[in-house]
Amino acid sequence: MTLAIKAVVVLALLGILASLASGAVYLIRDESSSRRVVRALTVRITLSVLLFLGLVALVLTGVIEPNNPYRH
Repeated sequence: MTLAIKAVVVLALLGILASLASGAVYLIRDESSSRRVVRALTVRITLSVLLFLGLVALVLTGVIEPNNPYRH
């Protein structure tokens, strides 16, 4: 896996974690009428789905290979 792919995956994971943290902060501090929690959840789900679909596409095209310890 090239360095660029690893960097994109790490950045996506950091974005997911940042959205999770901001959603938790908004949930605790905001009023019940605030939509920021919903927006943070939407961002987190979107990033997760895009990361998953991107990894599946990379595996299917042969750019990356899954690590199988039982393969001889």
